[in-house]
Amino acid sequence: MTPSPALPTASRSAIVLIALLQGLMLYAAQEAADCWPFHALGNRVCWYAWVLSVPTAVALTLVKLRDRRLWLHAGLASVLVLALASGIGWTLGGGAKGLEQSGVLWPFSISMAIAVFVSLPWWQFRLQHGHWRASYAALFEHAWQNGLTLALAVAFTGLTWLLLWLWAALFQLLDIGFFRTLFREDAFIALATGTLFGFGVLIGRTQHRAIQTVRSVLFAVGRGLLPLLAFIALLFVLSLPFTGLEPLWRTRSAASLLITLSLLLVVFVNAVYQHDSEQPPYPAWLRRLIEAALLALPVYAAVALYAMGLRIAQYGWTPERFWGALVAVLVCGYALGYALAVLRPGAHWLQRLEPVNRWMCWAVLGSAVLANSPLLDPLRISAGSQLARVQAGAPAIDAEQATTLRFAYGRHGVDALKTLQRDPRFSQDARAAGVIAAALARDTRWGPDNQLGDIDDGIADLPALQRQLTLAKGLPTPDPDWWQAVLARTLATSDCLDVGQDCVVLRRDLDSDGVDEVLLCNLSPHRRAYCRVHARDAGRWHDVGMVSFPEGDGTGGVARGNTALRDGQLQLQAPRWPRLSIDGGPAQTIDETAYKESRP
Repeated sequence: MTPSPALPTASRSAIVLIALLQGLMLYAAQEAADCWPFHALGNRVCWYAWVLSVPTAVALTLVKLRDRRLWLHAGLASVLVLALASGIGWTLGGGAKGLEQSGVLWPFSISMAIAVFVSLPWWQFRLQHGHWRASYAALFEHAWQNGLTLALAVAFTGLTWLLLWLWAALFQLLDIGFFRTLFREDAFIALATGTLFGFGVLIGRTQHRAIQTVRSVLFAVGRGLLPLLAFIALLFVLSLPFTGLEPLWRTRSAASLLITLSLLLVVFVNAVYQHDSEQPPYPAWLRRLIEAALLALPVYAAVALYAMGLRIAQYGWTPERFWGALVAVLVCGYALGYALAVLRPGAHWLQRLEPVNRWMCWAVLGSAVLANSPLLDPLRISAGSQLARVQAGAPAIDAEQATTLRFAYGRHGVDALKTLQRDPRFSQDARAAGVIAAALARDTRWGPDNQLGDIDDGIADLPALQRQLTLAKGLPTPDPDWWQAVLARTLATSDCLDVGQDCVVLRRDLDSDGVDEVLLCNLSPHRRAYCRVHARDAGRWHDVGMVSFPEGDGTGGVARGNTALRDGQLQLQAPRWPRLSIDGGPAQTIDETAYKESRP
């Protein structure tokens, strides 16, 4: 491969100056956040996105200052970055206050960083050779050079800041606080960090031998760890027929773990595979082990996609599931390509990896761009999915669903709530209409010190309450004033006013005083039932206490207990021992469990 051209003195100065200006521009946006044009969120997103991406790409690419192609490409990249950032700003704007930004800005930042990193080797080859037909060796060289240069710049910046803080701490020992104060100033932090990062990039671009040495060390580490990783991957796949997939589903993190292992295998294989190496890096038996692990990659990708699909089918799309599914699809592309590379070997060990990496490079770049465009907007897709789920269960909607739509999906979620507000099935239901209106009226999802309180999403009318609560078989219905007391929230209800709860009502005379009490029991297929006991006293209902029932022994103990409560099978058992008191004091109950626990 043609060696990288030497950097002229003017270009070296320009690299440091670009980084210094980056720090200055970030500081300016921070200080002028309340002034035009930075007062608008969309403008700030565009500013930060451009400052962090395009100048960094130029600093990694710049060779000659008068290269018109460099600045033309930088201009085209600026148009694309600003267009995507404008869409993100539009999604987070729209006049709705308090929209959550981190769930949008972090994926956007990471995907843009990946897009710049993936596209940069092609750009650098184009500037150096005048065409886009880059060889795999050139792309490989540029990608590793860029990655290690950025890592070196970060390390250099961090180490220099440690020295600056040591400087400040030493003089603080002499009661000289000037340096400590100076190093904490925002302006100094921004300008110093930018300048240091620029020097770090310059060191990485000029010290080729050092970068090559670091790369060789990393390749050696990868060469040593790849067989172990391949053995782990293969052993896991061979264990699946004996364990089945059920243990994976119980972890609730199966997809992320499988994707992580697949990505590690892809990275390690690429670190070990050398285009220009004449000899395979392993003996034949180790190559067969690694090839078997690559053949197992589609199994990992398929199981991860299946797990993701089950989650989406059950709970709908969310931004997190969208990005997880997108990564899983890309991993599936690598897995299938690498498996075919093993089945169709070339003249060199795993030489067929080269076309797979080329195609997947464009797939990753396209996915990063499209996922931040209106075509594959994860917030729009997620808001539409959650809207459909709520509409399918109309008029049931709880506070969590409403507040998530209000704050987590940008303006698309707000529009979805307004759509529900216009839907007659929700607008004509007092409870649902109140929940939606309360969510739309909020400016923040989490109020300071919980001053906002919780949205009351419980049952609000008697017919809905009577549909929600099941009467135990063979037992009479409670008196009308009990129903009204429950609706008025003057009685503890074991969450039975929440939509979707499975609750049963039992009316019995528990204390044999001729007046019936009421048990309101919340049933669950996964835990023991717990009930609130309500009694009438002086013509008014009040809470007596709570009772929970053991889950029972053996499989299905919870289900049998719930069935018994629905059938009204409640037996009253008088205590064996009376309550005891002395000198007119409060009565005490004999605790038999303390004696049993103390026995050897």
